[in-house]
Amino acid sequence: MTRRKRLQNAEKFLVMGHDFQNSGFYRDAAHYYRKSIKMYPTAEAYTYLAWVHSFTGDFTQAVEYCKVAISLDPDFGNAYNDIGAYLLELGDVDQAIPYLARAAKAHRYDKPHFAHYNLGRAWERKRDFSRAMTEYKLALDLSPEYEPAKMSYFKLVRLMN
Repeated sequence: MTRRKRLQNAEKFLVMGHDFQNSGFYRDAAHYYRKSIKMYPTAEAYTYLAWVHSFTGDFTQAVEYCKVAISLDPDFGNAYNDIGAYLLELGDVDQAIPYLARAAKAHRYDKPHFAHYNLGRAWERKRDFSRAMTEYKLALDLSPEYEPAKMSYFKLVRLMN
């Protein structure tokens, strides 16, 4: 099978996995993400497989899959942000911050406001409210309607006054 055909099949499996994931069928989603990876490994497929593991509470495995994604594409910002978010869930704020900072600057990341929001969460957990507010504000500058950033920013505004 040609490289192009493998990539096309991998993309089909990726879409199937995403459809199952969106319907809450995580085992089926993981099955199709693994088929996609077997056909043609991509950073996206590993990151989406990590999502499935995170949805079932397996954040440690999710981090490992995102690290594989980064090894395949060091510019893929989603994987850095997701590692940071998973580390926050695991309570490892200090380890999360460098991943989130890298996500915020990644060349291939169409939603950097997520990274700034998660950085805000990290700084808030460290009780550095000024830095948290800065990150929430950056998230809002990039995506003014992003509700989690709005809520967090204005919560800190009220707290600081």
